[in-house]
Amino acid sequence: MSDARTILVIGTYDTKDAELNFVRDRIRELGGNVISMDVSVLGDPDAPTDISKHEVAAAAGKTIQDAIDSGDENHAMQIMAEGAAKLTADLQASGRIHGMLALGGTMGTDLALDCARALPIGVPKYVVSTVAFSALIPPERLSADIQMILWAGGLYGLNDICMATLSQAAGAVWGAAQAVVAPDPDRPVIGMVSFGSSALQYMVHLRQPLIDRGFSLAVFHGTGMGGMAMESLAEQGYFACVLELAVAEIGNLMVGSVVNAGAHRMTAAGRRGTPIIAAPGFGDMIDFAAWQPVPARFRDRQYHAHNRLIASAALTAEERCHLAREVAGRLKKSKGPVQFVLPTHGIHAWDTEGMPAHDPEALATMVEAYKSEMTAPVELTVMDCHINDLAFSEKVVEIIDGWVADGTIRME
Repeated sequence: MSDARTILVIGTYDTKDAELNFVRDRIRELGGNVISMDVSVLGDPDAPTDISKHEVAAAAGKTIQDAIDSGDENHAMQIMAEGAAKLTADLQASGRIHGMLALGGTMGTDLALDCARALPIGVPKYVVSTVAFSALIPPERLSADIQMILWAGGLYGLNDICMATLSQAAGAVWGAAQAVVAPDPDRPVIGMVSFGSSALQYMVHLRQPLIDRGFSLAVFHGTGMGGMAMESLAEQGYFACVLELAVAEIGNLMVGSVVNAGAHRMTAAGRRGTPIIAAPGFGDMIDFAAWQPVPARFRDRQYHAHNRLIASAALTAEERCHLAREVAGRLKKSKGPVQFVLPTHGIHAWDTEGMPAHDPEALATMVEAYKSEMTAPVELTVMDCHINDLAFSEKVVEIIDGWVADGTIRME
């Protein structure tokens, strides 16, 4: 079986021919097969690739001359990105490739992100990039299970440092193609966003009841990248139901925190008509990097340093009301059913008495804002409990059971 694994290697073979061929050779030495795709515009590789730049442009309905005549390298590479993504998807759908590896600087990375998003979850997708992990890459461009490797010393030409990186990347994608356990399409998946169980308990309460009902439950960490991953899969229609029970990523976006999942968070499931159950979990805190100085605007607020990476400060009552309007606006655009469950006694462990975010007046103001904003087509359920109480989770399961019974959620 392993001998049949084929990796698609993508890059600009006019400028990175040596690097790309080094990766090809390493994969072959490991026992794998390679299909090479050239996404250059101006130059040509030293030897023909399996998929030429002309074929890539043609897949986008253009020619290389069209790309050249555009007179703009950004426009030219967007033509190539469109064609490369289409060809990548076609190769995987036809069973010809079992993973992809792309190399690039900013230009090549831009294209590689589109190719990675063209592949379903479970197909290894590796991008070796000089800007891996950079803030230049917006969360919404990342596919749910993309793997990025920082290309140290890789801007131009082979050297000992970049060969060490490239050889690891070759081994990583080859090993992943052999080892991957593909998702089981026979079990409906529920996507849930949460924070750790020290703050939110509902994922603990919900997991086994949902598994017992025949679902697979995927829980995403609501710290920006997790929400990005869930949004990416929701866009593909991967979920039978989405549990948007924590809204901190929207609040972070609203006040300018980098701990967000992009401008389109909490929209993909609604566009597809996927049933949504939502709640205001953690919707009273702003998150920021704990290793940086506390932003001046938050220095006089209640504060909690969760660890050396992330810290949180409380939103004002006014900001919580603004967040309620923002969440409601996104949910009301949904094409499918939306239920909003509103616990009135608190929305995470840190807002209980004696904890750093306890603010009963601001909580009451927030609750009234959600009551006001969650109108039709959203169906509102107000609960006299805390979000961590078992009663909250039981209500979520009750809604899911109702949707299964009436066919809103299909189990096949």
